[in-house]
Amino acid sequence: MLKRKTYRKWNSRIAEAICTVFSFIAVLALVIIVYYVFQRGFQVISWSFFTSLPAPVGQTGGGIGNAIVGSLVMVSLGTLCSVPIGMAAAIYLYENPYSRLALVTRFANKVLTGIPTLIIGLYIYILIVLRIGSYSALAGSISLAVVMLPIITLSAEEMLRLVPESWRDASLALGATRRQTIMRVVLPASAGGLTVGVMLAVATAAGQTAPVLLTALSSRFWLASLGQPSASLPVLIYTYAVSPFTDWQNQAWGAALSLIIFIFILNISAQVFIALRQRR
Repeated sequence: MLKRKTYRKWNSRIAEAICTVFSFIAVLALVIIVYYVFQRGFQVISWSFFTSLPAPVGQTGGGIGNAIVGSLVMVSLGTLCSVPIGMAAAIYLYENPYSRLALVTRFANKVLTGIPTLIIGLYIYILIVLRIGSYSALAGSISLAVVMLPIITLSAEEMLRLVPESWRDASLALGATRRQTIMRVVLPASAGGLTVGVMLAVATAAGQTAPVLLTALSSRFWLASLGQPSASLPVLIYTYAVSPFTDWQNQAWGAALSLIIFIFILNISAQVFIALRQRR
């Protein structure tokens, strides 16, 4: 009996040590990447870098102001399109988990998360860009909305299922309708998790290159209309990184650092929001 307890104790310690080592490796990889990008990109970061237009080929200087505006506009519009649809679909899956439509919807969203975003961009290109006759920020927003939609739907469904079933039953027993129960009990209780899911989808969309390249293309000017091509941070990073100009390559590192900072701010904001709701 004593030998068995000792054997289990050592097995537990070995398993814990292995998990600790692999966790450290995962964190170390992130730290190395962020440190390298920060080291290469911080040297070009300045106020004019964030507010200026790109410089012509062969000239030093310039900035990524139009790419920041383009990314913010397209990600914001994509979020406004995908969040209501994704939340409504998640509520339906939560309320009718075993209906035929729910099974098909859940399966379709799982498949959509595995489809390469290049295919999504190509589909929006054929559906919208070719029919309109030009690249546009609106087409880029729609492609990002399609990328975000399955992430929001599936994560929201999981967060809704974490709410205790007894809370829902108690609300219905007190005379509340299903709509009132969803709006006043289930959604407020899962608001923290829903916010994290939306932030995850936004961060994923903000780093997409292929769908934006195929639908919004790029531009070296400020975005004046949703019907015009638009610059974006991922496309700018790709274009500058593969260019033969050293100044453009350095600006690609600066743009990459800016994108990391943007995603970092989103994650921190989500965590602060959750902490404030829990404190309330």
